[in-house]
Amino acid sequence: MTNNMTTGNPIKLILQFSLPVLLGNILQQLYNLADGVIVGQILGAEALGAVGATTSVQFLVMGFCIGICTGFAIPVAKEFGAGSESSMRHYIYNAGILTAFFAILMTGLTVVLCKQILILLQVPDSMFADAYSYLVIIFAGIPFTMLYNLLAGFLRAVGDSRTPFMFLIISTFLNILGDILCIVVFHMGCAGAGIATVVAQIISGFLCLMLIIKKYTVLHIQPSERHFKSNTAKRLVIMGVPLGLQFSITAIGSMVMQTANNSLGNLYVSAFAASMKIKQFALCPYDAIGTAVSMFAGQNLGAGKFDRVKTGIKTGVLIALCYGLLAGTIMNVFGHDLLYLFIQRGQDAVADTGYKYIYYLSFFYWCLGLLIVCRMSIQGLGHASRTLISGAIEMVARIIVCTFFVTYYGFTAICFADQCAWIFATLYCGIVLIKIVKDLPNKMNPIQA
Repeated sequence: MTNNMTTGNPIKLILQFSLPVLLGNILQQLYNLADGVIVGQILGAEALGAVGATTSVQFLVMGFCIGICTGFAIPVAKEFGAGSESSMRHYIYNAGILTAFFAILMTGLTVVLCKQILILLQVPDSMFADAYSYLVIIFAGIPFTMLYNLLAGFLRAVGDSRTPFMFLIISTFLNILGDILCIVVFHMGCAGAGIATVVAQIISGFLCLMLIIKKYTVLHIQPSERHFKSNTAKRLVIMGVPLGLQFSITAIGSMVMQTANNSLGNLYVSAFAASMKIKQFALCPYDAIGTAVSMFAGQNLGAGKFDRVKTGIKTGVLIALCYGLLAGTIMNVFGHDLLYLFIQRGQDAVADTGYKYIYYLSFFYWCLGLLIVCRMSIQGLGHASRTLISGAIEMVARIIVCTFFVTYYGFTAICFADQCAWIFATLYCGIVLIKIVKDLPNKMNPIQA
């Protein structure tokens, strides 16, 4: 069912759109949580560290792939808001071709270079084999991750955030079942966690495809629309690649941060892996709010309703700030207990170290929400390339902290690297977004670099 967000109460529309996306994001995180809980409790802290040691490089590679798919959906949302369905489907066709190209390219490169990537990350020798077996399987599943995110992006572009959520419910339970079978029953170790995750992504992607074929005639590409056009492809690349690079550039800073942390020893690797599970789970509402605001802005931009664009962005910022204060409080108060979901009782040193990271993070979590909503609003308004700078700012901030302060302050410096990145990137995105919104009525062609 499509949902036109160019009319109606902005707050209600954004919250209605956000809820299924939020639940879907939570279910996606349950993939990782299921891996973390089962790996940590069954295979131990070192196995959890092996899986967690690959987090930053997964963010780099998967972030690039998912960012591309998200960017490809932005022109689709704009054309849907403008009522140009044929043009919308032409974008969809070209996006499909480009996605297939990037999927093949990224899968080939990452699978071949997987071992060298782990060496670069300084993964401890005792964890190397498990980390490799897990990561190479995740990389092999890139085409299916991109399939799901592309189709889910198209559905969200036409206002349907519920369908991807429903499919994720199914695949999440299958993923958890797969973890139990592969790790507990078949004793496949960390590789089993990777297999279960990839299978779940395959199911999500094909369920989206089947539903679009069966029910979404508005997305059915007609023969006259099935031709590759360089200008259309160029516009999609201008929207998708900068968004993918923004994720990747941010991830480079995270890789430097994780490499610095890995060099501190196994205790810090395991603690960081467990605390990252909590951080990523708490991130889910931000992604949902940001996605809703981005699609709301895109549709209303296409319809030329600039006042609604401004109202939607203000609403998203307010919701994100309120959630950030709540999430930070929960992480501060209950973070230590939550860590025992991923580590075995008795490993108090790992829990204490992980909570140190979460404790300092909790005071600045509101800033991350502001950053995500501002950045995704910029993307939804067609200025994807400008978000590259925010990603570069995050990267540089993390690199500076990890290069110059970890040597002297150890894990304490790691605990403040994210906050430094968020503060400076938020300042940049806030200034840019204000300027873009002020200039909206003067822009004849909003979708631009």
